[in-house]
Formats: sequence, C-alpha cells, structure tokens
Amino acid sequence: MNEKKVPENINDFVGDNIKALASLFPSAVKDGKLDIVALKEELGQFEEVDKEKYELTWAGKQEAKKKAQEDVFGKTLNYIPEDSKDATSTKNLYIEGDNLEVLKLLRQNYYRSIKMIYIDPPYNTGNDFVYNDRFKMNSSESDFLEGTTNEDGEKLQKNPISTNRFHANWINMMYPRIKIAKDLLKDDGVIFISIDSREVANLRKICDEIFGEDNFISNVTVVNNLKGRSDDEYIATAHENLLIYRKSDKFVTFGIPIPEEYQSEYKEADQIGKYRLLGLRKRGSNSKREDRPNMYYPIYVNNNTLQVSLENSNGFDEIVYPKLSDGSDGRWRWGRETTSERTSELVGKFISIRKEFDVYQKDYLLQNGIQRVVKPKSIWTGKEFSSDSGTLTFKELMGDKSFTNPKSLGLLKYCIHQATKDEDIILDFFAGSATTAQAVMQSNLEYGFKRKFIMVQLPEIVEENSDAYKAGYKNICEIGKERIRRSGEQIKKEIKDNIAQLKIDEVPHQDLDVGFKVFRAEDTNIKWNLIDSEGQIDTMAMTHTPDLADFTLDFKDIDVVYEIMLRQKDIPLSEKMEKLTDIGMRTYLYGSAYIVCLETEITEMLIDKLAALNPLPIKFVFRDSAFKDDINLKDDTFRRLKNLIERNSGTNKSAYTVEFI
Repeated sequence: MNEKKVPENINDFVGDNIKALASLFPSAVKDGKLDIVALKEELGQFEEVDKEKYELTWAGKQEAKKKAQEDVFGKTLNYIPEDSKDATSTKNLYIEGDNLEVLKLLRQNYYRSIKMIYIDPPYNTGNDFVYNDRFKMNSSESDFLEGTTNEDGEKLQKNPISTNRFHANWINMMYPRIKIAKDLLKDDGVIFISIDSREVANLRKICDEIFGEDNFISNVTVVNNLKGRSDDEYIATAHENLLIYRKSDKFVTFGIPIPEEYQSEYKEADQIGKYRLLGLRKRGSNSKREDRPNMYYPIYVNNNTLQVSLENSNGFDEIVYPKLSDGSDGRWRWGRETTSERTSELVGKFISIRKEFDVYQKDYLLQNGIQRVVKPKSIWTGKEFSSDSGTLTFKELMGDKSFTNPKSLGLLKYCIHQATKDEDIILDFFAGSATTAQAVMQSNLEYGFKRKFIMVQLPEIVEENSDAYKAGYKNICEIGKERIRRSGEQIKKEIKDNIAQLKIDEVPHQDLDVGFKVFRAEDTNIKWNLIDSEGQIDTMAMTHTPDLADFTLDFKDIDVVYEIMLRQKDIPLSEKMEKLTDIGMRTYLYGSAYIVCLETEITEMLIDKLAALNPLPIKFVFRDSAFKDDINLKDDTFRRLKNLIERNSGTNKSAYTVEFI
C-alpha cells in the first residue's frame, strides 16, 4: 500500500501559482521552476526598453508579498462550544484570532467560496494599532522579550505618525491580508473596504495591484457625518470612502431597492400595482432621428382608452411621432419590435400645453411581486449611513456604548443587498462589534434568504477605564459575540410578532439561522513529528501513551478532527460532525464525507463496519500509532478495507483515499 500522510502544511501558495501558470503557459515552467524570460516571451514582451515603470513601492513590499505566500505552521482553529449558539444547526462562524493567520487557515476550506467581503480596517490615524506579523516566533516569551507582544500576549503595536515608516507599516499590514482574501472570493465575488482620506490613495493602489485596475468598481462617497468634523483644520470632513473591487468580470450587481424618497414618484396605480410615467421619447444626447433612424416611427393612440398600437385601426386614430422640444424629429427609446412586445406597458397622454398626445411607459414599482431595484449611485447619503445611526443601533441593542464608532447597519445591508443572494457567504475579517453579522441576519429576515457569515476578530484587550470594561467585557470578541446573540434574539422576537400578524396564505420565516459556531486560533493539537520547536528529538513523546505521543497535552478529539479538516479542500467548518459510536468511541464522520478514526487500536470488526458505510466516505484518516509500527498489519488491514468496499459497492465503484496522522 502506498502510504499517504495528512500534510502538516495547509497551503502551498507558490506551488499552486506555478501549476496555474503551467496550465496557461507550459513553456514557462521547466522542471517545476518558473522561467521568467519564457513567460515574458509568451506575453509578447521580448525586451525591456526601460527599467522604470509605474508601480506602488514602499519599504517592506517584498516582505509583505512573502507574508502573503508563507504558510502558517503550528496553528489551528479550536472549537469553543460554550460560546457558540445553535451549534448543531448554524452555518455561521465567529473566529477569534489574528486575521492573517485565520485567513491562511481558512484558505483550503473556503478557496473561491466567499461571495462578498466587507472590512473596516484601522484607518491609520496615528493612534491606531496595526498587526505585527512575526509568525516565526513560536514562543510567547520570545515575542514579549522582543517587544512583539505585551504582557497580555496582544499581537499589536501602535503606529504613530512620527515614525518614518508610518504609511509603509500600514500598507505592510494590509497587503498580505487583501492578497489572501482575493483567493477566498468566488470568481463572481466582490470586496468592500471602508477607509478615510489618510490611506485611500494607497489602498486604491494596493487593490489595483492585487485585483487589477480593470476590476475596480467604484470609490463611493459615504456621507456619515452631515455636519462635518469640527476638529478638522480646513474643511469639515462629512464622509468616508468605500472602495469596491470585483474578483473578475463575472460579478453582477443585484442593485438596491428604490430609495424611499423616490418611491413617492410612483403616484399612479392600476390592477398590476403602483407605477410612474416615463416618456418614451429619448431625451438628452443621441436623441435625434439621425442618431437611430430605426427608432423613428409612428405610434397610434386611442383617445378614449389611451391605449397605444403600432397599427392605425380600430379607434387608434391619434398619430404620435417622437418630436424634440424645438419641433425637429427625435426618436423613441425603444425599437419597433420592443414596442410591439411591450405595448401593454405604454399609455397615451394628452399634453394640454402642446395640444397633442404623447406616449409614456408605465414604470412599475414592483416586478413579479418584488420591489424593483436600481443601480446604487457613487454618493450614499441618508440617515441610515450616519455614524450616529451605527452608535444608536448598537446602544439600543446592547444598552451601553461599549464599542466606539460601530459601522451603521444600513451601510452593511446596502452592500449585502447589491452583492449577494440566497445561500451566499459574507466574510468580515476586521469584524469589530460584528455589525456585518447583524446586517446579514437582518437582511435574511427581510428577504427570506439564507446567507451565511464568517466573522474574524483579534481578541484585543479593552482598557480598564473604557465603557466596554465597565460593562463587563474583557476583549472586543466578547462584545461582538454578545451582539450577535442579542441580535439573534431580537430577530426571533420579530419573527414571532410577524407570525401573529400573517395572513392565512403567507409563510413565515421560521427557519432563520441566528446562531454561530465559535472557533479560536490556537497552537496545534497534533504532534506532526518528533522534532520540537528547538530542533531536538522529543524523547518523552516516544515513551508516552499513544495520545500523548500523537497529540498535545490538552487536546480534544473534536479539535483534532477540525485541524485535519483545515487541510481538506472545499469543506466548510460549519458542516455537521458525528461521533459514530456504533463503530468506535473515537471515530467521527465529518460532513457526511470524511472519516477521522482516532481509535488507538484498529480491529477487523472496526474495518468491517467502516467498509459497510453507505454512502461511502471520500476519505479515511487513521492514526499511524494505531498500527504499532507494524507495516504488515497496516497493509493487511487496508487490503481488507479495499476488498470489503469493492464487495459492498458491487458494480458502483466509489473513489476514496486513506491518510494517516
């Protein structure tokens, strides 16, 4: 049997990229190495005339790129059941930890799986903390001695304006995170990033480099403080920026509901519903007859019913041509074929000033019972976007001001509506007070969708003199998790109240997911080899019990299973895990597809039961130590497993793999 080990490393960034290049340009990859000259020739660049080129450079750029490609060793995500809510049914996740570590840990499970990312990173005001990404230090004591962390183990450091690398430090923090975030986005995914004027220019250049300039959608002006900041020296800032980038041209916006202030325009109504009248005649540029000659034709109006037709018959006596205000020939917005297909949407109207008829389109507020959407504009105004709105929403829910400047719920719902649909996943890896999570649940309530969220937040310690500390919170994660819990209970109450008011034929949203599973980034549970962090052989592990030889001191089986799952592609952490007690007390089925057998001894009866599973798992994972270093026992065992599976499957051959830890 060819033995295959569960890999210690989670990602192979460089290898994946080289494989992708090899599939596009085979001549550019030779013996697994990239031939830069050959790649340039494939791209038509046969010589470089000038060494100078337009690009963003900063101190530490090369290191930031390396950080994005380095794997994360010795880390895992441990499940925290006591902090979770509705853990057996929820598809939502809350993850505590350094977001660069977490993004790398999630890369296999969620590669090209996230539909929308929203982040509200530190704005680099001079008082902000930025992440200090030194992962090669495995010991917390060494981190403290070198000043990487404080006494509480915080992986943060201030970035004062006085430092000579003020902007570079911030860019070095952001670059690798956005780089990996792009890998998680689906091909039709999109990212929204809130930022102010200090770093918006640099952030735009970073995103241009990572996503490509062609995938820039907009730099939206979000008016969040209409009065303006009184402490600004020259101009009172009333807005912040929202950068929007798509992953590729496969992204399609779903638009936004027509704003309330515009709904008043829909004054007319018929049996279909409310509508407004839009002139069918083209206005503005390219509105002359010669611009589109085929769109100049007569439309006939029945002056009794005001119905329209392309035929001059049966009472359709009033002839209407598209005329411009100066009396010259214009054109219609629709061609003759479209007008013929959509005649029911058109109506004639007598214009008393001109003493003639004109033709209008009935523009309905609802389409197929669903409110119409429009493209969002590049300036977002309204009380729902204000900072005060975010603070008020938070205070009403939490009863205090334990988090400063939370994002407005309206802003997040606005982004979610135009970028996502049912079952999509929304990621926020600077989660803060978890406004994004509340917005996802609220949006699901309003539209009956089942979007899912993943929140990632570093457990920053709150200061003892802060409102958060006085309210009983020790770190920001505690605030975010409590907000999600309270939001969920508030939504459940809304559902209950709505059910009481439903009509007989209306269906309530009773299965709304308001739970979340909590994970925490911590040290590995698995002793991947017998070499310790100092490069010495761990002789103690060799003489210990099987569990202490294979796993760390405080491990839990469930966390070992999750750690193995972090190395599998396209299997979410929200999937169901079952203990198969009829097979063994330490045998687990994950996502109905993966068997992780942590039994200390492998028996024939156990193998027989595993082989009889239906449907057959796609992967079996066993402990090496369960075979007592007996190669023959291992070969015999898996020859038996193979034969039993083939016999049980009959003509339906199923593919599966076996790995060991």
